[in-house]
Amino acid sequence: MTNVQMTNARKSDPMTTNVAQQRISRDLMHAEAALDEALLRQARLLSTMVHARRETGVAPFVGQDALMRLVRSQQAMLNAGGELARVHGKLSDIAVEFAVGTDSCPSPAFGLADPAAEGGDQAFVSDDAVLLSRAA
Repeated sequence: MTNVQMTNARKSDPMTTNVAQQRISRDLMHAEAALDEALLRQARLLSTMVHARRETGVAPFVGQDALMRLVRSQQAMLNAGGELARVHGKLSDIAVEFAVGTDSCPSPAFGLADPAAEGGDQAFVSDDAVLLSRAA
């Protein structure tokens, strides 16, 4: 059976709960791994940029705007990771509700609770520095 035939068969055949759970689980793990990989690549880039600035002897603040933007991008990735962890938790709740499995998923004990809902600390990046604020 070709890929096109398999795709067409999937469209006409209803997806079972078990198959749906397996596909969602697979894609969720891939999304989580992709976020981690992106964070690692950004961390490497940040290190390379700072080393390049230092080792080429340019002024200490050359490229500062680019560094700040990269740090904001990393913060956005961290926030996306937190949201994805919440998605994982909600999907795990659905899996338990429909008795299609359980999954060890992120919990608020690992800092994944919604800071705004719980009045916790929330980090964000401004043009001047990374700041820590108390969520209202």
